Amino acid sequence: MQMRQLGKTGPLSSALGLGCMGMSGMYGPSERAESIATIHAALDAGINLLDTGDFYGMGHNEMLIGEALKGVPRDKVVLSVKFGGLRDPAGGWTGFDGRPAAVKNFLAYTLQRLGVDHIDIYRPARLDANVPIEDTVGAIADMVKAGYVRHIGLSEVGSATIRRAAAVHPIVDLQIEYSLISRGIEDGILATCRELGIGITAYGVLSRGLISGHWQKDSAGQGDFRAFSPRFQTGNVDQNLALVEALRKVADARKVSVAQIAIAWVAAQGEDIVPLVGARRRDRLAEALGALDVTLTRDDLAAIEAAVPKDAAAGTRYAAAQMAHLDSEH
Repeated sequence: MQMRQLGKTGPLSSALGLGCMGMSGMYGPSERAESIATIHAALDAGINLLDTGDFYGMGHNEMLIGEALKGVPRDKVVLSVKFGGLRDPAGGWTGFDGRPAAVKNFLAYTLQRLGVDHIDIYRPARLDANVPIEDTVGAIADMVKAGYVRHIGLSEVGSATIRRAAAVHPIVDLQIEYSLISRGIEDGILATCRELGIGITAYGVLSRGLISGHWQKDSAGQGDFRAFSPRFQTGNVDQNLALVEALRKVADARKVSVAQIAIAWVAAQGEDIVPLVGARRRDRLAEALGALDVTLTRDDLAAIEAAVPKDAAAGTRYAAAQMAHLDSEH
C-alpha cells in the first residue's frame, strides 16, 4: 500500500482511506455483516485510515467500527472522527455545537462507542457560527495534551478559518469534498492548505455514487438522502450523467472503470491529498483499490478535463439549507 503523510505534522495514512458513513443508513439500508467484512478487507489491503462521524446513524457508525476493530492492534488504524452534528430522534438535523464543553462531551462518548483510548484525528464537522473556531480548536488541543486525541483536523471550512485554527494548534488535514465535479477547493482553499502544510482528505470523490459509473436515474430509495440532493434531481441528473458517459469513454480507452479513473484523478492532484472512498461492500472496495494502480499521463488528464470540465456539473453539492452552513463556500 502506498502511504501519504497528512500534513507536516500528521500521521502516515494509506493513499486511500475508507469513509464509513454509508454503512449507517445515509444511502438507504446497509448490511451489517457486509459492512464489517468490508472494513476487514480494507485493513487487509493495507488501508489504515477509517473516517467516521459521531452523528452517523446517531452513534451506530462508531459502534459498528468498534465491533469491526475488536482484536485489531490499535496502531494499525488511523481513526478520523468528525463531531458536532446535532440530531433528533427522528434522524433529523438540528444544528451544530462547537462549544468547548460540548467538544469534550462528544469525545467522551466517541471513545466509549469505538472502544479505544484515543482518537488519531478529531475534527469539527462544520464551523459553529456562534463559537469562535479558536475556542473549538483550543478545546481539542486540551484533549491532545490530555492524551485523548493525537491530531486536530478541520472539515468544510474556508481559508480565513483555516488560518485562525492553525494559529491555535497545528492542523494536520482539511476534510472537504473534492471530485471531478466538485472543485471549489481549487479556488483558494487548496493553496492555503499547501502554504500552511495541511493535508487534504477528500470525500465525495465519486460524488456519492453519481460519477461512479454505476448510478442510474431514480435509483435512490427510502432513507437515501440522494433522493433530495440537487445533483440527483430531474433535469440536473441528466446533465450530470452525460458527463459520466463522456468520462466512460476515457476510462474505456485506459481499460479501467469510471470509478477508478475518477478516484485516480483526485489522487493525481497532489501527494498531499488522500481520497476517501465510501465503499459499503467488498466488491466496490476492490474496484476502488484498483484506482491505486492507475497512473494518469498528461494526455489522460487532458482527456478527463475535456470530458468533465470544471464547473460543468448541474446543481449544488448540497441543498440550500446545508450549503448555508458550509464555511468553505463563503
